[in-house]
Amino acid sequence: MKIRHLRAGAALLCLAATSTLVSCSGGSDSAGSGATIDYWLWDDKQLPAYQDCATAFHKANPDTTIKITQTAWAQYWQNLTTQLTSGDAPDVWTNQASYYPQFATSNQLLDLQPYVDQDKLDLSAYQAGLADTWVKDGKRYGLPKDWDTMALVYNTTMLKKQGVDAARLADLTWNPDDGGTLEQAIAKATVDDQGRNGLDPDFDKNKVKTYGFLPEWADGSQGQNGWGDLAAANGFTYLDKNPWGTKYRYDDPKLAATIGWFKHLIDQGYAPRFDKQSTVANSELLTAGKGAIMVAGSWTIPTFTDPKVKQKLAFAPMPTGPSGRKSAINGLSDAIWAGSAHKDQAWKWVEFLASPDCQNLVAKHAVVFPALKSATEKALATHKAKGRDVHVFTDAAADKNTTFQLPVTEHGTEIGPIVQEAIQSAILGQKSPASALKSANDKVNGLFK
Repeated sequence: MKIRHLRAGAALLCLAATSTLVSCSGGSDSAGSGATIDYWLWDDKQLPAYQDCATAFHKANPDTTIKITQTAWAQYWQNLTTQLTSGDAPDVWTNQASYYPQFATSNQLLDLQPYVDQDKLDLSAYQAGLADTWVKDGKRYGLPKDWDTMALVYNTTMLKKQGVDAARLADLTWNPDDGGTLEQAIAKATVDDQGRNGLDPDFDKNKVKTYGFLPEWADGSQGQNGWGDLAAANGFTYLDKNPWGTKYRYDDPKLAATIGWFKHLIDQGYAPRFDKQSTVANSELLTAGKGAIMVAGSWTIPTFTDPKVKQKLAFAPMPTGPSGRKSAINGLSDAIWAGSAHKDQAWKWVEFLASPDCQNLVAKHAVVFPALKSATEKALATHKAKGRDVHVFTDAAADKNTTFQLPVTEHGTEIGPIVQEAIQSAILGQKSPASALKSANDKVNGLFK
C-alpha cells in the first residue's frame, strides 16, 4: 500500500488501486479548478457507498473534487501518523475513538464547533451519545458517521444437529462461574472427530473437529469482540469516568473472572488453544464450518450474510449476565486536519458526510448502520428487503441499559498493547488473570502520572 498518492499526474491518480477521484481533472489544485479534498478511509466494503456520496457531493459542488484513498486498517494508521508528522496529511479522514485523543492533544484536528454553531446542526438527530464522543475541552473534533453494536453469530445447522433450539438463543444467560446457558450451548456445539459433543462423557478435547466458540484475543484494551462485552455483563467498568477518565480498573476481579472463564473454555476443549490458534480470521473459520458461535459486530453483517457463504448463519443477542445484557456501542467520525489548506471546503464535505443526503446513500448499501437515526431505519429496511434478520443489532442500540461506551482517554494506543499482552499471558497460563491484569493496570495508570 502506498503511504499517500503524490500529486504527480492525473493519470496515475485515476489508475491507482487505492484511490478514487470523482473528477480526474488534475492531481493538484490550480487556478480556477477549485479544491481537491483528500479523504481517507480503511474499510473496502464501505468504499462504494462513499464513492456514491462523493459523486453526489461533487454534483452539488462542482468546484470541489473528492479524492478517496482506501487503505487496510493497520497500514492506514501507520500512513496517517507518518503523513501528520511530515505535515502532508489528508484534508479529511475517518477517525476512531482510540486514536483521536492523540491527534486532538497534538493539535492536529480542526475544532468543528464553530462550524456546527454557524450552520445550526441538530446533533440530537444522531444515535444517542455518538456526537459527545468527539468533544474534548469544549472543542468538537468530528461528526458521527456510523455506529456498531455486538451480537452472537452462530451456525444454525450445527446447533440444530446438537439439539440447541434457535429460539432459546435469544434468551441465553452467562456468568463466569458455570457459564450459564451460553456455555451449555457452546459445549453442545463442540464436536470431536468421532461426532461426540462437549457434554458427552467420552468427548475427546484433544481431537476437536468443530469448536463451539471462537474467541478473539487480538482485541486490544477494549475487548469489543468478546471479553469486554461479557465483562461489562459481569459488572466491570473500564475506568473512573468515560470519556476522559484517568484511572483504569483492569485490576477489577470481575474482569479477571471473565478472562478466567474464557481460559476455562479452552481447557475444556470448547475453544481453540491460543498458542495453536489458526492465523485465519475467526469469521473465515465460522463461514468454513470450523466453529459454531462467535461474537460479531454489526459491521460484519455482509460477511456472514453473503450468498456465497455455504454455512447457514444467524444472529442472536448477547447473553444476559449478572449485570444484565451488555453490548459495546462504537461509532466513527470524520475529522478535518488542522493543517488543511481547504478548511471551508473540507467542512462542507464533512457536513455532507454527516447529512441525510450521504447517510441515506450509505443506508442503501447496508454495510454499516449510519449515525443518523432516520438513516439507521433505512439501513434496517434495506437488510429486511434482502432477507436479512439483523434486528438484534438495532435492538441493542435502542436500549440504553444494554449499550456501553468503549473507553476514550489519552494514551489509548499505548494502553492497547499493554492490556492485550496481559490477557494473552493469562490465556496461555503464564500468569493468573488477576496477577496479569493487576500488573497491566499499574502500567496503564502509570501513563497518567
